[in-house]
Amino acid sequence: MAKARTISLQSFHSAVESAVKAAVEKHPTFKVDVGDGIATGYLIWGIPVPESISAQASLRETQAFANTVATGLGRAATQVGGSADGAFLSHGGYLIVGIPVPPEVLILNK
Repeated sequence: MAKARTISLQSFHSAVESAVKAAVEKHPTFKVDVGDGIATGYLIWGIPVPESISAQASLRETQAFANTVATGLGRAATQVGGSADGAFLSHGGYLIVGIPVPPEVLILNK
């Protein structure tokens, strides 16, 4: 079994905040705020994108934004077994953009 990895939730959230800010600068259609939490459901770690933005974004643009966020996470993503590949989930009118949850058991510390 793979060794569990840990990263403080505060460190990970800071990395997400930085990556999203840089991605918003590169993709102005996605004027999103990270907020206080990180969505962890649906086997993707990410941020919710408001419907007013997701309704206007193409799949290609959405994937490019997700890839930019994932690349911006860099070391923080790989510390928890993630990758630099972005992912997004669109389900029931909701869009979550981020990185796939790694298959290893993870412990998020405050």
